[in-house]
Amino acid sequence: MGKIDWYILKKFLVTFFFCMMLFTVIAVAVDSSEKTDDFVSTGLSTVEIIRQYYFGFVPFIWGLLFPLFVFIAVIFFTSRMATRSEIIAILASGTSYNRMLRPYVVGGTLLAVMLWYGNRYLIPKANEIKNDFQTTYIDKNNQRGGQQYGCVNCFYLRIDPNTYIGIKYYDTTTKSASAFSLERVKNNKVVYNLRASSIKWDTATNDWKLYSVVIRTVDSMRETVKLYPEVTIKMKLKPEELRKDEYLKDKLTTPELVAFINREESRGREGLSALKVEQYRRTATPATVILLTLIGVVIASRKNRGGSGMHLALGIIIAALFIVSDRFSTVFATKGNFPPLLAAWLPNIAFSVVAYWMYRRTPK
Repeated sequence: MGKIDWYILKKFLVTFFFCMMLFTVIAVAVDSSEKTDDFVSTGLSTVEIIRQYYFGFVPFIWGLLFPLFVFIAVIFFTSRMATRSEIIAILASGTSYNRMLRPYVVGGTLLAVMLWYGNRYLIPKANEIKNDFQTTYIDKNNQRGGQQYGCVNCFYLRIDPNTYIGIKYYDTTTKSASAFSLERVKNNKVVYNLRASSIKWDTATNDWKLYSVVIRTVDSMRETVKLYPEVTIKMKLKPEELRKDEYLKDKLTTPELVAFINREESRGREGLSALKVEQYRRTATPATVILLTLIGVVIASRKNRGGSGMHLALGIIIAALFIVSDRFSTVFATKGNFPPLLAAWLPNIAFSVVAYWMYRRTPK
């Protein structure tokens, strides 16, 4: 790393953090204006709203727009260097174009590692702060309104490949429910059926206790019915798993998300594509940072009559196309049969081809 390398790297990082702070202020201003009525209805002070909501919202915005911040920063300062003929001077000094890319690659890799670590551990914790506030104060009215149309705290789960359970009106505070059913299936036929008027988690034994239990056992010849006032059973189900949390995939760290996916797959649960896409995207997005860094250099290092404005316009078009392709692949994975791993990496693969084509055509 020589003087020119440090010069470029310093401009890269300073411009990036400036863009990040600027867009963060804009995002907070827009979000606060949209949620003013919700914030007033909570009855919380400004300090409490900042601590309980914006301490999670700001890292969420950083993680969401991180590649875009990098892309804009690279285009902005590289375009200014090209306008002032600094790029021409560097290449005229005998430095090859590939050698000039070194500080860009170093800076992009450094930022990609930061995003990779943040995606795995830090941003999910911030999402937990933001989403808990969203659930408690903003979504509360919607949840109350939906109770008249269905049971909010009712669950029907598959806890292993052959066993299904149903729970009605589960109370997270007392860890109990007013109705419970369990069915075991063999060869597409119900061979065991259990009904209980109530169920409660026993904290002493870490088991479930059932009350007023009716057990029906079915074989090829007959059906046996037995009644019990109380039964204790073991299930691969913990009280904390009985929650309907639409923000769950955003709140789990990557190790927790992987463990959750593996546990649900062992139970035979389907419809895990969205969780798998989120798992793979946390690795694919840092790779996007490096890719967009290289595309930004290729776009902005060429001096033209349009100056920085033309470079930024072209960069915004490419960024928009990247976001659209990312959304399409995600929808195909979650709503169709598109492989989640391919859905997470497909935009990077497609734009790697674009980056290589642009690199081959740029003047060196």
